[in-house]
Amino acid sequence: MGYDYDTMAADLASLLDQLDLRDAVLAGSCAGTGDVTRYLGSYDPGRVRAAALLAPLPPGLARAGDNPDGIDGDVLDEFIGQVAADRPAAIKTYLDRSYNIGLLGGIRVSDQAWQNSFHVAIGASAAAVLGGAAAWREDFRADLARISVPVLVVQGSQDRVLPPEATGDRLPGLLARARHVVIPGGPHAIIWTHAAEVNQALLGFIRAP
Repeated sequence: MGYDYDTMAADLASLLDQLDLRDAVLAGSCAGTGDVTRYLGSYDPGRVRAAALLAPLPPGLARAGDNPDGIDGDVLDEFIGQVAADRPAAIKTYLDRSYNIGLLGGIRVSDQAWQNSFHVAIGASAAAVLGGAAAWREDFRADLARISVPVLVVQGSQDRVLPPEATGDRLPGLLARARHVVIPGGPHAIIWTHAAEVNQALLGFIRAP
């Protein structure tokens, strides 16, 4: 048990089974896209007709010999170290980058909205934050190859947390049935700053035959 994606996908499978959901559309944002991807790559997709990955983590964030398009692993190590040393400061830095606060602060995100995000984030347990950050190293490429349902990928062109060239831009080539939507000028937190655009893409995708 923990915050690894095998555990979280198993939790999702149990929830779908317990609720006996059918014809579901799974949607995840940021780290939650890993839950959706691992579930669809590991379990019978019979309960699910489609999925949406918003500001996605897959296919594999850490750069390696067989994953040259990922980001430098030192960046992930640095973030984990910052969380361990001074979690409030690390969360502030993360949220500033997530909202692209220098560009969009006071325009698409208010100070009050930022503060609300900070209070929610700081309320998470230290174990959850560290475990979730460590899980960002997961490689989802094998899962993506097994996904057969249609998948919507939505990402901001200015995502400074999960850069498009390392994440969302690669997914159409790794999924059997993908629709890729890029929101111009969108940051990582597109579900807040560009909610109308994200909702339009989601509804259009869900309503499509």
